[in-house]
Amino acid sequence: MFVPLGEQRSVGCARYASPVKTVSVSEKSGAWTRSLLRCGLAAGPVFVAVFLAEGAVRKGYSPLRHPVSSLALGSRGWVQTGNFALTGTLLLAGAAGLSRAADQTGAGQAGPVLIGAAGAGLLGSAAFVTDPVSGYPPGTPDAIEHPSRTGTIHNLSAIPVFLGLPAAALTSGWRSWRTGQRGFGLYSASTAVVMLATMLLFSAGFGQARRLVSLGGLFQRISIITGFAWVGAVSVRALRRAPRRRG
Repeated sequence: MFVPLGEQRSVGCARYASPVKTVSVSEKSGAWTRSLLRCGLAAGPVFVAVFLAEGAVRKGYSPLRHPVSSLALGSRGWVQTGNFALTGTLLLAGAAGLSRAADQTGAGQAGPVLIGAAGAGLLGSAAFVTDPVSGYPPGTPDAIEHPSRTGTIHNLSAIPVFLGLPAAALTSGWRSWRTGQRGFGLYSASTAVVMLATMLLFSAGFGQARRLVSLGGLFQRISIITGFAWVGAVSVRALRRAPRRRG
């Protein structure tokens, strides 16, 4: 059958336009995924830098003894409250990026969901301020006999952080081990063990255990830094696999 020249050109353009459009959409999707992953990568450094700097200058505050959450108390409490909110938002964005990357690589959704839960927990920590503990702010008792409602909700909000991140690390470690990535699998498992062990230690310290009370803040910081370092490592691995925009 004879096809006029004009129609041949139209058909050829249509056939050419379809794959071009598909590639363009794929590149935009990959760029968005990479942007989200960079948020997850930034979450840890932002959170740690702020609470370390704030803890170093806060009068009456001891980073070795007091929890990070106590920085949300007092006249400068807005700094740590904002830190919780910003980091929670970054972590949720990073979890979304990991979820999109997991769809592309078949890495599973359990880890991103648990990381997202940790981000939501940080937002809850921002919304509900902790009770005083271990004598901070100065003049408050070492332990509160009757915790406030906001303090209780704050503590519940911390559960997805200190249990969710180890669970995500174990899940990721198991998948990595099964696929032959033994090094990252061991690193992930070690992350979970360190986080859980230090959580038990700082919980005892904040509970005024005599031998641990002066080191509760230190153990909590080890747990936080360990967990966020792992999130950063996972984000870097996903960034390496995410589609790049063509130059």
